[in-house]
Amino acid sequence: MAFNHKHLIDITEYSADDIMTVLETAVRFKEVNERRIKQVPTLKGVTVVNMFNEPSTRTRSSFEIAEKRLSANSLNFGGSSTSSVKGESLVDTVETLCAYKIDMIIVRDKRAGVPRKIADVSGAHVIDAGDGKHQHPTQALLDLYSIWERKGDLRGLKVGVVGDIGHSRVCGSLIPALKIMGCEVTVIAPPTLMPARPDILGADHVTSKLDEALPELDVVYMLRIQRERLEGAPYPSLREYNMLYGLTKEREPLMKPDALICHPGPINRGVELDSYMADHPQRSIILDQVYAGILTRMAEMYLLLGGSEDGLTA
Repeated sequence: MAFNHKHLIDITEYSADDIMTVLETAVRFKEVNERRIKQVPTLKGVTVVNMFNEPSTRTRSSFEIAEKRLSANSLNFGGSSTSSVKGESLVDTVETLCAYKIDMIIVRDKRAGVPRKIADVSGAHVIDAGDGKHQHPTQALLDLYSIWERKGDLRGLKVGVVGDIGHSRVCGSLIPALKIMGCEVTVIAPPTLMPARPDILGADHVTSKLDEALPELDVVYMLRIQRERLEGAPYPSLREYNMLYGLTKEREPLMKPDALICHPGPINRGVELDSYMADHPQRSIILDQVYAGILTRMAEMYLLLGGSEDGLTA
């Protein structure tokens, strides 16, 4: 299996074949996760550091579960437990960790570019688990897996990304990844939540009219309102935002019969989604995305670290 990457930092460094390798490897790990004993010795003896310098629930927990199911040794590190609160620089912290002869660093940070900096100074394999408003490549891969599993093919799908485009690191990886895989992408948001140059993201269409776009979409990807990253008040109220851009029961008749609903979580219920749509038994694949996070992150670590083939099938 040809996979010639040391890091997962920028999704645009991966080709369509690379992405399919990750997705197809994730399928193989699905069987492992459905056993009674959900552990294989694939990465036995490998040491992975989880450096989460920003709060995270889904991403951090799925990486920790993925590491345990691959039998990797892991060290959880970050936040108030780091020496940075004592004034130590990022480089010194990383060099200290690398003195332990670690193999991989999973990093989340509120500052864009930190994963690349760590890759430059550490020599270890690095996975970007989200950096500032920049990228979130592992989220994009689990999203692609979830859509691909339901639809059977990604090529030609019409995907709408709705909401806080300007503050979303999810968009920074998801939109390029969708384009690499042959999807047609529309970004939908009020002008105040668009970046100054939405064309740089690579979307095919840009609109502020959700109701006009919905009938054409195979997948509706709802973004969380990034209230912790907003500058000023880009919309009058959450209630008004929901009226104009929320995916609600009243809007379902506008959707294709087989259109899917995605969301990276956590959901602001009553804002970007109502409960009817968030929990829709046929349309919503939000919990599928959560499960896909474990499968794809196992695949990413396995491929980057060159894990034991025997360990995969043990």
